[in-house]
Amino acid sequence: MTRDLTQFSDAPEPSPGRVLILACGALAREIIALKDLNGWDHFVLQCLPADLHLTPDKIPDAVAAVVRQSKDRFAKIFVAYADCGTGGILQKRCDDLGVEMISGPHCYSFFDGNKAFEQRGEITSFYLTDFLARQFDAFVWKPMGLDRHPELRDMYFGNYEKLVYLAQTNDPALDKKAEQAAVQLGLKYERRFTGYGDLATALAP
Repeated sequence: MTRDLTQFSDAPEPSPGRVLILACGALAREIIALKDLNGWDHFVLQCLPADLHLTPDKIPDAVAAVVRQSKDRFAKIFVAYADCGTGGILQKRCDDLGVEMISGPHCYSFFDGNKAFEQRGEITSFYLTDFLARQFDAFVWKPMGLDRHPELRDMYFGNYEKLVYLAQTNDPALDKKAEQAAVQLGLKYERRFTGYGDLATALAP
């Protein structure tokens, strides 16, 4: 049975002297890969459900609740979320709680590299990451009602020109899924290998 990483913790017991990474479930695979690759045994990972992205106004309270519950159990807490549609509220909440978080408006930006993403100015592009390529139906197609009303596609995506797949890994199966998503949305397709981008830089310290 495959473990569900979208709501995950490898820190069931108090871990004084260690660092808690409190992350979006959509980043679980990437953070675990970075942790294993770099031998980062000093931190433990806890992920909130990835579907909080469907209701971003709930993210700040969910993050704050875990930080308050965990602040006496760890030497440091780092929040592996960008703004993620919270309109700056998450950053303010983290500042008030005295914890750091990832810079950038969303995961597309920090995977691509915040500076590069800003310079591209791709306002007519729709983005997928490895997670979203894998979970396209569950996190895009069905929540937008396109499985029931495909005629709404042009209303939602008529102003987009292309789908950009920001690939963290070289996985032909995910590449095929992302390309198929572009076909479903009626968009041109571009694959851009980013690796882990600024996520690796943010976690390294």
